[in-house]
Amino acid sequence: MNSNPADAPTPPPAGPGDGAAVSRQEFDALFEAVRTWGRWTAADRGAWNRVTAGHVQRAAALIRSGTVVPMGRPWDTRPGPDNGKPALHYMSDLGDVEAPEPSAYMDFLAVDFHGKSVSHLDALSHIAYRGQLYDGRTAREVVDARGARFGAVSALGPLVTKGVLLDLPAVLGADWLEPGRAVHVQDILSAERALDVTIGDGDAVLLRSGRFRRRREIGPWNPAAASAGWHVDALPLLAERAIALLGGDGDSDVRPSPVEGLHSPVHALAITAMGVPLLDNLDLEPLSAACAEAGRYEFMLVVTPLNVPGGTGSPVNPVAVL
Repeated sequence: MNSNPADAPTPPPAGPGDGAAVSRQEFDALFEAVRTWGRWTAADRGAWNRVTAGHVQRAAALIRSGTVVPMGRPWDTRPGPDNGKPALHYMSDLGDVEAPEPSAYMDFLAVDFHGKSVSHLDALSHIAYRGQLYDGRTAREVVDARGARFGAVSALGPLVTKGVLLDLPAVLGADWLEPGRAVHVQDILSAERALDVTIGDGDAVLLRSGRFRRRREIGPWNPAAASAGWHVDALPLLAERAIALLGGDGDSDVRPSPVEGLHSPVHALAITAMGVPLLDNLDLEPLSAACAEAGRYEFMLVVTPLNVPGGTGSPVNPVAVL
């Protein structure tokens, strides 16, 4: 599916991408099938409870070259069709302080990070379905103007585990997946065979659609209207494999949504039903190149969210170590 860089940015598809439409009744059955409520005592850590010291040791054993690949996007202060909430950065001190030495240079950062631009982690307090957060907590009772008293990003802490890159464009011999392309169960199985990987218990799964290569070559578009991502029919397999984290270069959801009346059904299934935090808007192009050079698509993944009590997520710069 190699695309012509001279093409204009793709307009939103008219239907639910290339995935079958799903009714709310069918979605609710999926939600119940993958739900893990009541499984863990530390419920606000959700699926991160799966990652033990043994998982960390196995992840560390994957290191061969010591190559470190960051995945966080640059701090984006420029508005655009995929950055409706630009980050803020300005200098708060330019060293104009009289003696004693040394002079100091300081800056200020702020960001409304949930969106389509900033690389960030979604905590379990980020998404409610039918008024309930993960583990059946009532959203109105535990989230208010002061933040979340359940499922906050501060409850997650750092994560070190095995990461698996499902590089779908590499598997398909394409530069990228077009916006609206849904990723299904068969895509997972095909990628595992082609890339010689197996998704297992406690793993972090990263989906590369080639979004940022497409953006560089064609230009930005509004990913809230059209983006490649998971179809909901892929989530039962990921639940069966007992993953701990899901992420990608989009926000995991294929758009337009295949589910009637739901704009982010994968968010609801992963976060609210399965207790699996999401990593959004990662730049996976350097990791794709590094994995191709190394000839392997498994690595140690390190995610260290900010310790924000009550926060529904955090900007992050995850790193893969090969």
